Amino acid sequence: MNNHEIEFKLYGDDMQFVEVELDPGETVVAEAGSLMMMEDHIEMETIFGDGSERQSGLVGKLFSAGKRVLTGESLFMTAFTNEGKVKKHVSFASPYPGKIIPMDLSEWEGKIICQKDAFLAAAKGVSVGIELQRKLGTGFFGGEGFIMQKLEGDGLAFVHAGGTIHKKVLQPGEKLRLDTGCLVAMTGEVDYNIEFVKGVKTALFGGEGLFFATLRGPGTVWVQSLPFSRLASRVFAAMPQTPGGSKGEGSMAKGLFDMFNGD
Repeated sequence: MNNHEIEFKLYGDDMQFVEVELDPGETVVAEAGSLMMMEDHIEMETIFGDGSERQSGLVGKLFSAGKRVLTGESLFMTAFTNEGKVKKHVSFASPYPGKIIPMDLSEWEGKIICQKDAFLAAAKGVSVGIELQRKLGTGFFGGEGFIMQKLEGDGLAFVHAGGTIHKKVLQPGEKLRLDTGCLVAMTGEVDYNIEFVKGVKTALFGGEGLFFATLRGPGTVWVQSLPFSRLASRVFAAMPQTPGGSKGEGSMAKGLFDMFNGD
C-alpha cells in the first residue's frame, strides 16, 4: 500500500460532511476551503499539487500543480496530519447540496476519472491529475467534459456531486447518453465521447444543450441529478434585476438596506 489507510464516517443526507479518522502520523489531503472542523493536534500544511509520492523534487511538484490549474483548481492543496499520539478526527463539508461518494481506488483498478470540480479529499498518496479527452469532438464541444480529473492510487478518495447520485454498471458495448454536466465519475475503461444532438428543432427549441456525453461500456459510471452549473443558472435567472438592469448578488439585502435608509 502506497497510500495512508484512513477511516471515515459520513454524516447528513443532502448537505453531507465526511469525518476522517487519522492515526498518529496519518495525513489526508483536501481541496482548499473544504475544511469544516478538526480536533487538537492536527496540523495543517499548504502544499503544491496533491502531495503524492509520485512527485519527485521541485519540478515534479510544479508540474503537478500546473496540471491542477488546467482543471480550474488552485495551485495549492491542504494536508492535514495527526501529530498527536492518539487517533484524531478532521471533517470536510460539501460545497453545495448533494452527496459525498467514498471511493476505494484499489477496488477500481487504481484509477477513477471525475469531473474537474468533484474532488473533495483523499488519503495522502492518492495522485490528483488531469485526464484530457483526446477525441476531436470532445475537445471542441465537450465543455465540462473536456478536461477531467484523474484520481490514481490504492487509497480512499472522496468525490462530491449534486442532487441524487445514481451508480450504473455498463456491460460491454452498452451505450449511455447524458448531459455533460450530469457525469460525476467513471472508471478508466469506459469509452467517453461527445455526440451532437440531431435535429434543428431539438437543438434550437428543446431547451437542452447542443451536445451530450456518450459513454460506452464496459465500466461503471456515477451520474448526478443536479449539476452545480444547472443550479447556478436557475438561481441567477430567478434573481431580481437592479435598477440598472443587471442581476447581482445581494439584491434583496440591498433593497432592505435602501428601505431602512429612506432611499
